[in-house]
Amino acid sequence: MKFGIVTFPGSNGDYDAYRGVIEALGEEAVYLWHKDHDLQSVDVVILPGGFSYGDYLRAGAIARFSPIMTEVRAHADRGAPILAICNGFQVACEAGLLPGALLRNNSLKFVCAPVSLRVENAATMFTSGYDAKDIVTLPIAHGDGRYSADEETLQRLEGEGQVVFRYAPDALQAEEAYNPNGSMNDIAGIVSAQGNVLGMMPHPERAVDPLLGPADGLPLFESILHRVAA
Repeated sequence: MKFGIVTFPGSNGDYDAYRGVIEALGEEAVYLWHKDHDLQSVDVVILPGGFSYGDYLRAGAIARFSPIMTEVRAHADRGAPILAICNGFQVACEAGLLPGALLRNNSLKFVCAPVSLRVENAATMFTSGYDAKDIVTLPIAHGDGRYSADEETLQRLEGEGQVVFRYAPDALQAEEAYNPNGSMNDIAGIVSAQGNVLGMMPHPERAVDPLLGPADGLPLFESILHRVAA
């Protein structure tokens, strides 16, 4: 299987995603430059974390106009998988691939820490390697991670199983401390209505090697691998 990792000016999670695919999965990966018009026949597109175009205007607002995004939208329209991580989630929302928006953290501070997540939907192409209600630990690193949407959109996401990950307290956290950015409904990750675009603020690509800590991100990549290979 071939993964394509989009690199925008200011991306910093592209290398992590590339190494995760190569080393943890043993699959092929290529970088896709933001000015490219060719996805190089990849099966899966990853929109990585970072600060695309310096987050000018707002996070992801300029990246949505990159030439490569025309091809990424066509990839999504074909029902092919797109994994949008952190800044990639912001780009996906700005580009209309996912509903809602990512706003400044409630604290107005950049937050970098491991967080606990609950798997709300284990029936997607991205989460079949988990069990529903599993609690996993993944790192976050963002200043604009507060997921927000109108009430109608929130009801649709909740009612149709599109909320995939939710911030959840671990045994040592006070209830008010577990949501690191103030996201509505504690939402950490959502999937598109078609089920082929996942946007999430935590970084699964930075949690695939047990030597470096919990490898709770690895089942996500294995889920994609098994689904697409099938």
